[in-house]
Amino acid sequence: MAFNFALVGFYLLANTPINIFPEGLLERVEQQYGEDAKERVEEWQTLVDDAQQDSEKEKLTRVNRFFNEVRFVEDERVWGQKDYWATPVEFLGKNAGDCEDFTIAKYFTLRALGIEEDKLRLMYVRALRIRQSHMVLAYFETPDAMPLVLDNINRKILPASYRRDLKPIYSFNADGLWAAKAQGRGRKIKEKGSHSSWQDIINRIEHGE
Repeated sequence: MAFNFALVGFYLLANTPINIFPEGLLERVEQQYGEDAKERVEEWQTLVDDAQQDSEKEKLTRVNRFFNEVRFVEDERVWGQKDYWATPVEFLGKNAGDCEDFTIAKYFTLRALGIEEDKLRLMYVRALRIRQSHMVLAYFETPDAMPLVLDNINRKILPASYRRDLKPIYSFNADGLWAAKAQGRGRKIKEKGSHSSWQDIINRIEHGE
């Protein structure tokens, strides 16, 4: 996984969730990826439908568990590129992806389940035990709370204070970019803006890719 430091400027979803299940999605998935992939996307749709009334903690658990069943494979093997941000459909279609793909899929699914933007952050970290760059999803129950970490390496959802194997570098969401500060929220260093890489993935999701 390569750090995409160009994401100092970006735009996520703000408070306007996109349509992650556009019309004709299942047909396109089956045509492009096959019957097994279609079944995985159907299971994803069922999860989103069934979990709408769950508590936020239950939503975190179900979404984390669901996507952590996908295989971890580096982008170069899956896509032939050093760093490729897959949509959740591409991730499930291939049934493989890297840590960014796990995090992106969990983020969009939790947004579809109604979790507010300011409670979620995509966080770049250094995974100390494996000595490589890594991405996780951080969930803040309240603005001052210790975040919970959703990760594909350690499948348990744990407070960031328990994840001494991760060194935060920066995190971001629709509201801005934060420099790391231990395991907490950190210092805001940039307001929301626009970036073609993130807008591209939003457009691809809305078109069922």
